[in-house]
Amino acid sequence: MTGTNGATNGTTDATTGASGPPGATGATGTTGTTGATDPTSTPTGIPTGTPTATPETSAAPDTWATPGTWAAPDTSAATGAPLHLAVALDGAGWHPAAWREEGARPGELLDAAYWADLVAEAERGLLDFVTFEDALGLQSAAFHLPDDRTDQVRGSIDAVLLASHLAPLTTHIGLVPTTNVTHTEPFHLAIGIATLDHASKGRAGWRPQISSRAADAAHFGRRTTPQLTENDVTDSELISQPLRALFAEGAEVVEAARQLWDSWEDDAEIRDAATGRFLDRDKVHHIDFQGSNFSVKGPSITPRTPQGQPLVVSLAHATTPYEFAALSSDVVAITPHDRAGTAAILAQVAEAVNRTGRDVSDRPLRTFADLVVLLDDEPGAAARRKARLDEVAGAALASDAEIFTGTPAELADLLLDWHSTGLDGFRLRPATLPHDLTAITRGLVPELQRRGVFRTEYASTTLRGHLGLARPASRYAKAG
Repeated sequence: MTGTNGATNGTTDATTGASGPPGATGATGTTGTTGATDPTSTPTGIPTGTPTATPETSAAPDTWATPGTWAAPDTSAATGAPLHLAVALDGAGWHPAAWREEGARPGELLDAAYWADLVAEAERGLLDFVTFEDALGLQSAAFHLPDDRTDQVRGSIDAVLLASHLAPLTTHIGLVPTTNVTHTEPFHLAIGIATLDHASKGRAGWRPQISSRAADAAHFGRRTTPQLTENDVTDSELISQPLRALFAEGAEVVEAARQLWDSWEDDAEIRDAATGRFLDRDKVHHIDFQGSNFSVKGPSITPRTPQGQPLVVSLAHATTPYEFAALSSDVVAITPHDRAGTAAILAQVAEAVNRTGRDVSDRPLRTFADLVVLLDDEPGAAARRKARLDEVAGAALASDAEIFTGTPAELADLLLDWHSTGLDGFRLRPATLPHDLTAITRGLVPELQRRGVFRTEYASTTLRGHLGLARPASRYAKAG
């Protein structure tokens, strides 16, 4: 279930941490103010704070080889690196009043055709991937509790099923649904994402989230989770502390899924009708994963996928989620508010990588920054539009991510400035749909292309290929 239109969905990204604390300072220039927890992103990342202990995992991944130290990226070398772009799609947009904007399609938010139109537009813009929000409870204006509001979008459709529907309707763009890992069986999560990778021919990603709302547990009746207090949600680091065990469990879920994805070797299927041999039993493996609260024997029922390992994406705002990303993710989205903050967070991510012992030469970690964007060609028009939307909503837009209002050229300036700190790319959150998505694909993208920093055609057919990540071999395959 998505947290649409600025309403917090109350799940923390397993790879992210908690949403930014209320009253966070906005960046200077054409960016807007930020504040309370981001409605749709839900807590998971946590921006700053004193490092905490590394989350424990029950089974160290076989592919996490010899630890290698990693420093924050060299900014001089980063300048010439390719710029990657993704968009986060959520309901009518990330502003709570987006559904009331002219051009919005509130009557179609549960229609597959609406989402197909959005993703087709993103693919026309040659974007790397799109993400789809989801949650286990209705969207809420409060980060940690349900609400009874009726003036904001409530209700959504399942993100994995939506992505699977969109897979045959697209050809290149990556499809990254969000799922909850606290109350969902790891086996089901693994085969769902594997099936998406098959359906999309290698364009699947996965955004795991933990459940930060205690109320979500009542849908399942099997366990309880910590109830965050009003004091907790004033600060990102405070949000993550009661949820630390859930982040550790989330890392176990991702590792169990990765082992299931590897449980079939690439050539396990023989399919030789003449000899009657469909399968090489020796190349299908039980994984026997033992987590803190669950175990998975395997093997998967789904053969190894086109990417081998679908891409794991996480959103992170704090120490614990940075560690989750270092352990479990291929891409981590962070939420800085200016250039200096970007460099500082990249350094914190680097520290988390070193604490967890990840070998980034073997398993690179791509870093994206999240921005909520309102774009218009006329200078000042986006700020005026935001003011109008804020008035309709009855409150100024607040988010864990920086809020940008301006022209595509002004946003290009900001992206290139932050990119020079060592970021690999950006995940943009359109404040209103389809307006701000179209402004990205038809305004920002051509501007970046004119500056020679963004692709003019897709060079790969897989999501890993878009991001320059190699296809890993199955950990169970015998060398040679």
